[in-house]
Amino acid sequence: MRLLIINPGSTSTKISVFDDEREVFTESVFHDAPVLLRYKTTNDQLPFRTEVVLDVLSRHAVDISTIDVFVGRGGCAYSQKEGVMAIDRRLFDDTACDKGGSDHPAKLGVMMAYKLGTEYGKPMYTVDPTNVDELCDEARITGIKGVYKRAQSHVLNQKGIARLHAASIGRRYEDCSFIVCHIDGGITIAAHRNGKMIDGTEGAGGDGPFTPTRLGSIPIMETARYAAEHGADVLEAMCSRSGGFVSHFGTSDSDKVHKMVEDGDAHASIVWSAMIYQIAKSIGAMAVVLEGHVDAILLTGGLMRFDDIEEGIRKRCGWIAPVYVYKGEVEQEAMCTEVLKVLRGEKEASVYSGKPVFSGFAWQ
Repeated sequence: MRLLIINPGSTSTKISVFDDEREVFTESVFHDAPVLLRYKTTNDQLPFRTEVVLDVLSRHAVDISTIDVFVGRGGCAYSQKEGVMAIDRRLFDDTACDKGGSDHPAKLGVMMAYKLGTEYGKPMYTVDPTNVDELCDEARITGIKGVYKRAQSHVLNQKGIARLHAASIGRRYEDCSFIVCHIDGGITIAAHRNGKMIDGTEGAGGDGPFTPTRLGSIPIMETARYAAEHGADVLEAMCSRSGGFVSHFGTSDSDKVHKMVEDGDAHASIVWSAMIYQIAKSIGAMAVVLEGHVDAILLTGGLMRFDDIEEGIRKRCGWIAPVYVYKGEVEQEAMCTEVLKVLRGEKEASVYSGKPVFSGFAWQ
């Protein structure tokens, strides 16, 4: 079976083709913020991102008509359980409409897979979307009645790395307690206990560390004043596309910002250091969630190519648990592996229910 894996992120589109487990190619196309900010909404990026995918296939001499299965990273529909899910029209529509209450570029994976799969009459799947909901009840409650924390994270890569590390130490993911940090254009930190992500930062919702493209956690009255002055639409865009490095430097290119740090730029140096500081703070919070019983802190994602990020986290968090680094991601391999299990009859794909995993407590 030939699988096309489409993985849109906040600063890139990663495309892979697999013939069963054999990787034919993987290519990641970087998109700097000024390019993506030409589009008013994430949905507006769909034609542009689709052309990126088609161009990459053409350059690798892969005829799209030879693709047997289309697989797209997903999110933004109602919250879902982990695993493989078939993409249908209802999932496409709810993804496009952001029924889950967030707007993240990962949604374009489902949307592209659906468009292409429908055009060529082939099956379509998504795997561990960003809105998998396994939160414990305490994590959901906020100080406003009826307003709940949402599950929004780099689930696909976080669970993939957690399973990979557990296997490397001869254990099952379901028997471990990890803090996993996905550190790239978006950053999320989550507490994993017994195979579930019981709490974590909501990366695209104005929560956790700021990132190359996201504003991170800011005191609520400051955000309210900013929204009153600049408009809610501007603030919403800063949650996922125009915050962080983009706000400070006009670019989401971490290599450019890090070069500024290396050249002694005072502004870049303190912003870069503050990002690492805020990642470490979130790790500390997740250690409390796990009551100090942490088997390992796992660092993964594209920004782990910068050694000073690892050094800063080890300095502040190394006392909590051993720190392991997995540079890059395993998202493409995870999507391929899990979908192949479905195609071979080893497991079943779920069907999108059109309802959230959590819709309130019994006492409401």
